Amino acid sequence: MLLAIVNAKVIPVEGQEFDGTIVVRDGRIAELGADVAVPEGAEVLDAGGAQVTPGLVDAHVHLGVHPEGDGPTASDTNEMTNPNTAGVRALDAIDPFDEGFDLALAGGVTTVNVNPGSGNPIGGQAVTLHTHGRIVDHMVLREPAGIKSALGENPKRVYGDKKVMPSTRMGTAKILRDAFVAAQNYQRRLADPDKGSQQDVDLTMEALGKVLRREIPWRQHAHRADDIVTALRLQAEFGYDLIIDHGTEAHVVADLLAERGVPVLIGPLFTTKSKMELRKRSIANPGKLARAGVELSLITDHPVIPISFLVHQASLAVREGLDRGTALRAITINPAKALGVAAEVGSLEVGKRADVVVWGGDWMDPMARPRTVLIDGRVVFEHDAATGDERIASRDEVPLALSA
Repeated sequence: MLLAIVNAKVIPVEGQEFDGTIVVRDGRIAELGADVAVPEGAEVLDAGGAQVTPGLVDAHVHLGVHPEGDGPTASDTNEMTNPNTAGVRALDAIDPFDEGFDLALAGGVTTVNVNPGSGNPIGGQAVTLHTHGRIVDHMVLREPAGIKSALGENPKRVYGDKKVMPSTRMGTAKILRDAFVAAQNYQRRLADPDKGSQQDVDLTMEALGKVLRREIPWRQHAHRADDIVTALRLQAEFGYDLIIDHGTEAHVVADLLAERGVPVLIGPLFTTKSKMELRKRSIANPGKLARAGVELSLITDHPVIPISFLVHQASLAVREGLDRGTALRAITINPAKALGVAAEVGSLEVGKRADVVVWGGDWMDPMARPRTVLIDGRVVFEHDAATGDERIASRDEVPLALSA
């Protein structure tokens, strides 16, 4: 497969903008620049002077596990039968035919991280994948991509209603400590030459061991500043890599987060203040975090807000003080870094997957929309501005070997 995207105003995210050409060979970027020639035999996609960016990345969604339009009974987001379900995998519940994946493409989102929900103190394993495909295993970019954990009101409510632990923030923190201590003990037994061979495999402990060995990050749902500080306290105790999900009040402790080098995936930003933890939600908060030196990503938490609104969150955050360049990074390379897939996606660079968006205007303009979207160099979405028609490529056309 050989493709040349010509007459493009390329915004690569990493590196300087230029007017020129991107050459794609076998699904990856082979060349790009102002003076790049179109190779003989290449298919040509004429951008007509349009802006071209990397495919957008949303690092916190529930696509496929909470299907669009099917109601709460269809959701496989929360396994709320035990406070610690570190062994469950979002991968096993994703329906790639959820129409939310088509909505993602219409919004220029080519990579997502699908999380379990936040009803449990420890919810399970997340997976990073592309947004177009027929068999979810062939869409995967990283699995597992982290373990989802929740502090604050959600686990308190769920288990408090059941009259079991945790019903307080104290209880939730205790559940997390107990889990990590148990995982440490499990690892010590495995390492013991006399006892290791007698140790039964425990999928929950195996998953937590990956966090303790810093193979995958701990994805900490936390809204309030005090919950964020609890997350930092637990990280200091057990030494894992931490990511803050939501971070509604992260700006209150932004200096501490910047000092610790902990990234924040902030959002969703378009919701009402429907619970106490959201009382300080503001579209101005991303700018405050960025100015404090926190590595920032924007998330939709789809279906909490539609995933196609990811870019609009960035636009309005710029209106409220976020730097334009940082806003684009917050929906491309920064979430790719947080997910551990920045070597593959998140910017337009030689060797990376050719996940590309051709925009019908300035990417930040709410009136603009993706005109053409490519994943692995294949056109998967097209919008005809004249007719308003949209085309999603058939999932049957996905070359399995390329995405596997």
